[in-house]
Amino acid sequence: MTSTMTEGAAPPVPSVSKKRKSVTGTRKTIAVGFLLPALVLLGALVVYPIGFSVYRSFFDKSGGTFAGLDNYVEIFTDDTILTAVKNNVIWVIVAPVVATALGLIFAVLTERVRWGTAFKMVVFMPMAISMLASGIIFRLVYEQDPERGIANAVWVGVHDTFAESAGFPKAHPLPVHPLKPAGGGAFITKTPVHAGTAVSLPLVGVAPAKMPSAAKPAKAAAPGDGTVNGTAWLDFTPGGGGKPNVIDPKELGLRGIKVEAVKAGKVVASTTAGDDGTFSLPASADGAQLRLPEANFREPYNGVEWLGPNLVTPAIIGSYLWMWAGFAMVLIAAGLAGMPRELLEAARVDGASEWQVFRRITVPLLAPVLAVVMVTLMINVLKIFDLVFIIAPGSSQDDANVLALQLYRSSFGTDADLGVGSAIAVLLLLLVIPVMLFNVRRMRKETRR
Repeated sequence: MTSTMTEGAAPPVPSVSKKRKSVTGTRKTIAVGFLLPALVLLGALVVYPIGFSVYRSFFDKSGGTFAGLDNYVEIFTDDTILTAVKNNVIWVIVAPVVATALGLIFAVLTERVRWGTAFKMVVFMPMAISMLASGIIFRLVYEQDPERGIANAVWVGVHDTFAESAGFPKAHPLPVHPLKPAGGGAFITKTPVHAGTAVSLPLVGVAPAKMPSAAKPAKAAAPGDGTVNGTAWLDFTPGGGGKPNVIDPKELGLRGIKVEAVKAGKVVASTTAGDDGTFSLPASADGAQLRLPEANFREPYNGVEWLGPNLVTPAIIGSYLWMWAGFAMVLIAAGLAGMPRELLEAARVDGASEWQVFRRITVPLLAPVLAVVMVTLMINVLKIFDLVFIIAPGSSQDDANVLALQLYRSSFGTDADLGVGSAIAVLLLLLVIPVMLFNVRRMRKETRR
C-alpha cells in the first residue's frame, strides 16, 4: 500500500467556519435585546432634546414663526449674552489650568511627607459637597462685612496690622462744644489753649458698640505746670441725664484719639489720649489751637468688594478651585503611583536637580493624565451654573454671567424667549463637541499603544 503523505509534510488544517461568533458567545439578537432599553432612553433623553433644541432655535419667541438665524445673531449682539460668552472663555482658560496645576503640585509634594494621605483627604473633601452647598458657603465667605465674611476678616486684619485704622468715623462736636470744623474732616478748638489750664474736647456721634473695648470712664485732667493737659471724651450719657461740656460718670474717654497742637498752620506737638481720654502736651503747645486730625474720623477699612462687578468672576472661580483641585490631585496622584521610579532615580544619579526631574521627566510622563484632567474640567466649566447663580448677588449677576446661567434666564426668566434659549443650548453643544472629539481621539491613541 502506497502512502499518500510525504515524509515531513504538515498535517491538514481543519476548516474554519466563516460564521464568526462574538467574544462572549452571545448572539446578536440577544445583545440587541439587552441594548434596546438603553438605546430608547438615550434617544428619549439625549437625541430627541438635542434635535428639538436645534429645531426650536430657528423659531421666534412664540414658536409659531420661523426666525431663521435671528436667534443666533442676537447671541452675538446682545451685551448681556456677550458678557456670558466672554466669561465662559475666561472660565475655560483659567479654571482648568489652575486646578490642574494645583492638583499636580499637591500630588507631587504630598509624596514627600508622612501626612500626605491626610492632606489629600482634606483637599479632596470638598468634592463631597454639592455645588449648591459650596455656593452658599462661599457667599458667606465673600460677605463684604468683615464680621461675617472670613475673606474680608482676614484681609482687614492684615491691613490693620500694617496700617493705622480710624477709631471714630462719625464722631463730631455739637455747636455748644469748644470745637469747630477745620476742613477735610478735622476739628479744631475755637480759641487757643494755654499751659496750666485743663482743656475739654467733647464729641458725640459714636455708637457705644463702636467704642474701643479698653475705653474707661472719662476723667477730668488736672491743670499741668507748664504743660497743656485735657480730656477727649464722648459727651453722651447712656439713658440720658447728662449735661453738655461736663464729664458725667457714665461717659467714656475717647481712647487712642490723636490730638495736635497747631500754630500758624504748623503742628508743634502731638499726642494720643489714654484709656480715660486724658492727654498731655508739652509747653510748646502754649498758645496753640488743638486739632483733632481727619485721620481720627475716616471710615474704617472694610476690605475688598469680592462680589463687586470687577472681582465677582475671579471670586467664583476661586470657589470652583476649592472644590475641584482635589479631584485633579487624586487623578494625578494615581498617575504618579504608576510611574517607573527607576527613571527618576537614574536622572538624579546623573546629576539632575529636583526641578529638572519634575520638568523633564515627571510632567512628560504624566502628560496623558494631565490631558484627562484638563479635558474633564473643560467640559465641566462649560456648563457651570450653580456657583454663579448662588454666589453672585443680583447687583453683579450680569457681570458674572455665563452661558449656562444665561440659558436658564433666557428660557425660564421673567421675559422668557425659548428661541434664544435654544440657540444658547446649541452653542454650548457646539463648544463641547470639539473637546469631546479631542478626548475620544486621545483615548483611541491610548488603546493602540
